[in-house]
Amino acid sequence: MHSCGQCGNCFSCLRGMSYYLNTHTDTYKCTECGSGFPSRQALAVHERIHSGEKPFGCSVCSRRFTRADSLATHIRIHTGDKPYKCNMCDKVFSRSGHLKRHMRVHTGDRPHKCHMCDKAFSSSGDLNRHMRVHTEDKPYECHMCDKAFSSCGYLNRHMRVHTLPVYERIHSGEKPFECIVCSRRFTQARGLATHIRIHRRDKPYKCRSGDLNTHMRVHTEDKPIQVFTA
Repeated sequence: MHSCGQCGNCFSCLRGMSYYLNTHTDTYKCTECGSGFPSRQALAVHERIHSGEKPFGCSVCSRRFTRADSLATHIRIHTGDKPYKCNMCDKVFSRSGHLKRHMRVHTGDRPHKCHMCDKAFSSSGDLNRHMRVHTEDKPYECHMCDKAFSSCGYLNRHMRVHTLPVYERIHSGEKPFECIVCSRRFTQARGLATHIRIHRRDKPYKCRSGDLNTHMRVHTEDKPIQVFTA
């Protein structure tokens, strides 16, 4: 938590606290919300929030922004530039905030605590999703049935499994389940689970007496006579 040195208010986000600190500055005041800023230029940037003005436009997708630095960060989506590198693994990120959040994987830091139970999370988004367990809020609704879900991931899984039959996937070519070892893809989760056993050399099915008799024919060359009818 970050604490304001002038009034003691606490913030979980450093950027949020920096915005709040402007309220203690009397030099340039916003007439809309009363926030204070140390310079006229800073006030002008802030006033765009109220006016809706977005003078900085992306030349690739036409999205617009109120700040030049926000546009610069957005451009990395198109260029693939990821200047923020983790010094403990080989992952890279396009935003400093994403790197900071990732570092909690290594440090184990979980600053976002649930006030209704003893669980804590590394990101505010994870905490928000968790809170739906207590509130039973399910904002993600299926447009093909009356089911609703607490997370977008659960809705996506529902849409694949329940609203798109296997035979439709075969015709459409959709294979949402990918093997992390060899990248083979499957239309069903159970198909992927069966395939994974190849890599793990897992053989969970033990031979039964009938299967054993069938198997022994490989060695005894005892092949049952097959009768075919027209």
